[in-house]
Parts: sequence; C-alpha cells; structure tokens
Amino acid sequence: MTRKRSHTTRDKILSAACDVFVEKGFREATVAEICKRASANISAVNYYFGSKEALYQETWHHSFAESMKAHPQDGGVSEDASAEDRLRGQLKALIERIADENTRDFFISQMEVANPTGLLEEIMRLELDPLRDKTMSVVRELLGPEATERHINFCETCIISMCVHPMVMQRVRVRHGAANIGPPAAFDNLTAFVDHVVTFAMAGIAAIRGQR
Repeated sequence: MTRKRSHTTRDKILSAACDVFVEKGFREATVAEICKRASANISAVNYYFGSKEALYQETWHHSFAESMKAHPQDGGVSEDASAEDRLRGQLKALIERIADENTRDFFISQMEVANPTGLLEEIMRLELDPLRDKTMSVVRELLGPEATERHINFCETCIISMCVHPMVMQRVRVRHGAANIGPPAAFDNLTAFVDHVVTFAMAGIAAIRGQR
C-alpha cells in the first residue's frame, strides 16, 4: 500500500512540475508551487528526485517519453516502405506530437531556448540526436549517393522547420487565447498539412538532385 502511495506522489509531482515549468520556465518555477499543486510535502522533491535541477531534467525526459509513446517516430510506417513513405510517417508523427495538447516537452524546450539553463542540453542531445539521425538517413537516401553532408543537413533542417515552426506558433496562439490571430492554423487539417509538407519536401529534394 505504501509503495502505491509513493508511486502516486512521484507521478503527481512530475505532472505538476510539467505544468509549472511550461508556464514559468526553470528559474521562475518554485518547488513550493510544484508541491502545492501536487498536494505533496516539499521534502518529497528531494526524496524522489534529489533537487529542483534533477526534477527539471526528469520532467522533460518524462514528458518526452510520454509523447514518443503516443506518437512513435515512424508514424506507423514499416521500415520496408519506400523512403518517401518513411519520410511521410516521420513528419506525420512529428506534426501530431506538436499538435497534441498533452505534449509538454516542446514547451519546456521552448522555455529553455528563451531562458537557457544548460540543464537539459545533455539529456536532450541523447534523446533527440537519434531521432534526427533517422530523418537524416531517409533524406540521404532520397538525395542519392552523391549528396554532400551539407546538402543533407540543409534539406533536413528545412523539412523539419516546415513542421515545427507553424505548429509551435499555433500552439502558442492557442495557449494565449489568440488562436484566430495570424496565419490560418495548420491544426485545421493535419492530414492536408502533412501532405503539403511532404510534397514540398520532395520537390525541394528533386531540385537539389537536379543541380548535381
């Protein structure tokens, strides 16, 4: 019985920490507020996590793991599928992850970019680099064997930016009650948006291939 209560307390602290770190970032967030929202004793943070810094890292890692579980990187596309279909699956998963209201790791990352602490640098590198490597591998395949690393890096950056920027901006607008301000929301039809991004990406890749 004690174990069950302890596990629940830890989960409540993580959940509350997600909300507070998303709202305020690391520096403005307080352990007192997190514990108040979690209905937990302040000493519970030290007991379960060791420090506010360690809680911050675990919060991002937990949020990231949950969003990846809900939206696996392959988007349900088999490894035996064509490179274009695999790219589509990856972009679909990425867009759906950002659109999902339960995804918190993106907002914690945004707060970290705006007011960096350096606390997430290593953990984010360990988790995100393998995802980027898989996308780079597909882009490399699409560009062909003569593609330079610069071409591959540039193309991958452009493709991912097409997904991340409009979706994050829309999430920010929704969060601040300004969903109808600015460009039309990509949220309105995610399938159409994914199709557009893939078509645009494939045309760009074809243009780069044609230059060589």
